[in-house]
Amino acid sequence: MSRITATLAALKAQRRTALIPYVTAGFPYPDITPALMHGMVAAGADIIALGVPFSDPSADGAVIQRAGDKALAAGIGLVQVLEMVRQFRLRDTTTPVVLMGYANPIERYDQRHAASGPGSAFVQAAAQVGVDGLLVVDYPPEEC
Repeated sequence: MSRITATLAALKAQRRTALIPYVTAGFPYPDITPALMHGMVAAGADIIALGVPFSDPSADGAVIQRAGDKALAAGIGLVQVLEMVRQFRLRDTTTPVVLMGYANPIERYDQRHAASGPGSAFVQAAAQVGVDGLLVVDYPPEEC
């Protein structure tokens, strides 16, 4: 059973809804993200939504855009986001983590890591570090 399925089943049994906070990876500065994730869990988060910074966000509001800009300026990309999840997983193996972002960083990751097919290098790397799900706002349904 996946972490998301297990968490949602437990919440259903408790007659609770999920608390799913969002944070942009690398904001306000890169080294704090795993600690922020642990803090969200300690404060009651059931699932963590971790934003992947992107230079041209079309579905984000001004606050998330500014956070992404600051993270990008600090050198945060998908490789660093995956490392943040890996660091989080060293202490927490149960809380689901869902990455939220855009197609371009995923496709670029695959280009740089010799993917054998669309999304394959990224999907393998994400699964290996403990990512539980993806919300990619600009993939058309037929590409998913």
